Parts: sequence; structure tokens; C-alpha cells
Amino acid sequence: MSFPIIKSTAYVLIHTPGLMLEEMRHKGIPLASTQKSSVRNFEEVLAYLPNQVFIGNMAPEELTKLPRPWFRQLLAQGKRKGEFGEILPEEEFLALMKAVDVYGLVCLEKSFQERTIKKITAHPALQSLKGVQVPQDTGYEMQEIKRLIQEEACVPLTCEGIIQGCVKKGHATDNTLTARRIRENLAAKASGVLALQLLLQQSGLKRSEVDYVLEVSEESCGDDGQKGGGGFAKSIAEACSCTNATGSDLRAFCAAPVHGMMQGAALVQAGIFQNVVVVGGGCTSKLGMNGDVHLKHQMPLLEDMLGSFACLISTNDHIHPLIRTDLIGRMKVSCGDSPQNVFKELVREPLTRGGYKIFQIDRFAAELVNPEIIEPTGCGDVTKRNYQMIASLGVLQGEYGSDQISEEINRFGVPGYAPNQGHIPSGIPFIGHACQRILDGEMKQAMIIGKGSLFLGKLTRLYDALSLIIQKNT
Repeated sequence: MSFPIIKSTAYVLIHTPGLMLEEMRHKGIPLASTQKSSVRNFEEVLAYLPNQVFIGNMAPEELTKLPRPWFRQLLAQGKRKGEFGEILPEEEFLALMKAVDVYGLVCLEKSFQERTIKKITAHPALQSLKGVQVPQDTGYEMQEIKRLIQEEACVPLTCEGIIQGCVKKGHATDNTLTARRIRENLAAKASGVLALQLLLQQSGLKRSEVDYVLEVSEESCGDDGQKGGGGFAKSIAEACSCTNATGSDLRAFCAAPVHGMMQGAALVQAGIFQNVVVVGGGCTSKLGMNGDVHLKHQMPLLEDMLGSFACLISTNDHIHPLIRTDLIGRMKVSCGDSPQNVFKELVREPLTRGGYKIFQIDRFAAELVNPEIIEPTGCGDVTKRNYQMIASLGVLQGEYGSDQISEEINRFGVPGYAPNQGHIPSGIPFIGHACQRILDGEMKQAMIIGKGSLFLGKLTRLYDALSLIIQKNT
């Protein structure tokens, strides 16, 4: 059997304090003037260790050797670019939202637009975008922007505390096309575009060679007739001039990226397509979601980052790591909500089917959300809790004694370091690290686990989960 490969990955973080503060206001979370020091600047974001891990400048395991809180252990100078991607400042992201907007719904102040469009025109991965080369307009006067916000229900776009533009609503009466929803959709599209552009640049794949795009974020675009009709994938492909590509959106809450990897691998292995890109844009509604808790604990507002990624799945070149499509772990309906049953199906069942033991998997990556973000909410370290369940399975199977659980977790566990974007932490951030280590001969195989909260849709009390194994190409 010839398995598909993971040929390249790209990871993006976007510092969006303005969007975060707007989300906090929308959720009714006040920010007193005395708390403004809790809003991080771009240099602090670059110097934050988990962010450098995300873009590939540090190994995740290095975090476990450093004292916490990590937000007090800032680097002297952080890097904007990494081996797998980069961190983008907010002003450039607003210009990118303008560049990918085809309906003229993003309005930027004239001088701000001119300055920021020039910046992304000089960006090696963004200069080819049509909207960068020929913006739809030359910008708006500030007086008109303020009028749009006050009189036409437009939502503001701020940068460094100053209103620099706004987003219009997409329809006069459709509640799925309000200005806030349009802003969410365009932010997801723009962050996905950046991830795909970086992937194309890093992989060397020609735009014309992309056959299919699967978009796996947590946003759902449509209108009142089809609230989740979709369109992120095709619009991202269009913006990136992938003229031979088609695509569709896949939704499964936080588990969607792993479902996308599985489906992309299946399409390639079946011979339907040669090159499938799985891309996930960022989720603005997750920004500042726990801001009140962070302020209460006198912490920086850490939920100020959008995250996005892109992954290229291709036909086997006998070099790059394989996706073992025959060893997919799935949370069946019969699992119910029992954690023990879930991990038996996700971990033990596919490993047993493949003739493997837990100790033969070099790394497990599950729910890699940064613990500094969620521990203050009372949720604990979700990532570590997953590893405790996996390590306990090894004890039940007689692979090692209960006194070795901590040792096993230290051996195979990947600490959480991803922003709280829901779908982004679901094992996906480690794929770049895993593939590089496998290519370098440091690892043989890793298991990626995605989990999703289906109960949030009020249709079922179940949640969802899926696992897949990435393996050295033999």
C-alpha cells in the first residue's frame, strides 16, 4: 500500500490586540484604564516563548525546562520569522484583510491604508496577491469612517488604540451578514490566505499544482438561507491564484483539522487528487474569551493571537513522512463520554491493529493549548491530563508499571504551546516539528489527536475525536 505523505507545513500567528479588545467589549468584559498595561505589544508577543515554538524556532520540550509563568520569561529579542512560519503584526493584518476583500466591505483610513499596503506589498509571500497590487480604493477619510460606525452599524478596526477603519455589514437585514460576522469571516479568510501563501513559498509547489483545498476552521460563513453554506476554501484558493484548485469547508469543532488531514490523505491515496492542502484560518470570537479571568489574575491578555496553518498532502515521494491511513483512531458513538473508552479507541485500538505498543510511539500530540491561558479558568493542564490517560493505558496493557507513568509522560508528551483558537491546538501545531524530526532521523512516528466539542451545538451530548499516525517513509 502506498500511503500519502505530508510534504510541507506552514504556521502563522497574528497579533490582534485591537480585534481582541473589540471582542471583549462585545462580550461585556470591561477594561479599566489601569489595566491597559495588560495589553501586550508586538515585541512582547515576539519574545513570548510558546509563540517561538509555534513558528519553529524552539522545540516544544524546551518549555518544560523553563520556569513558569512563561510570560515572565521573555526572550531578550524574539524573531518574527521561524522555520515553519511567522508572526504578523496587526497593522499588516488589517491591510491583508483589505487585500482579500472582494466586496469592498473593509474601509481603511487613507494614510493608514497607503502605509500598510506598501508593507505587505514588500512581503515575499504576499506581494503576489491581486488585492495588494491593485486595491479596490485609495482609502477613506476618517470623518466618513466615523459616520459609517455611528450611522450604518459598521464595526471598527483599531490599531494601537486608534480607529483606523471599519467593516461594513454584508446585507441590510440578514443577521448572518452583520458587520461583526463579516469581520470574522474576512479575518478567517485573510489568516488562511497567509498560511497558504507561506506554504507555497516554503514548499516550492506551483500554484497550478494545488488540486483541492480543505478549510477546517471554526467559522461558518453563509447567509440566512444557508448559514453554514461555506466558501472559505474556494475563496482562499482564489486569493492565492490556485487556478486549478477546487475545495470545500469541513466543520467538526476543534477536531476538524484532524478530520481534514484524514480526508485529504484519503483523496490523495485514492488517486483523485495529487496535491491537497488542508488550511485553517483564525477565529476572532476566541480572542479575549477568558480576558476577565486573566485580568483578575493580573496577567497579560494572552488571548490576543489569531492562529492559522496550512499542510500539503501529496502522493508518495518515498522521502517525506507518511500518513498511515490504515491506522486511523476514531471516537465511535458507542464510546459515550467516557474518557477511558475514548482513549482506548483513539490510541489502543489503532496501535493494536498495526502491531504497535504505546512505548513505540515517539510523541503523542493532543490538545496543545497553552496551559498558561486556560489554567486560570480552573480547567487545569488539559494537554497533560490527556497524556495521563494514554500513559495509564500502557499500564493496563502491561507495558510498564504504574510507577513509570510520569517517566512515560515525559518521554512521549508534547507540552501545550498553541493559542486558544479552538481548532488550532488540536495536535496540528506539532506536525511541522514531527515531520522535521522524522526527516532528520530523530523520530520514527508520532500520533496526532484532535478532539471536538459537538455538544456546543445543542444537538447531542457527545464530543468527537480522531487520531492519525505520522511515520517515517520506508
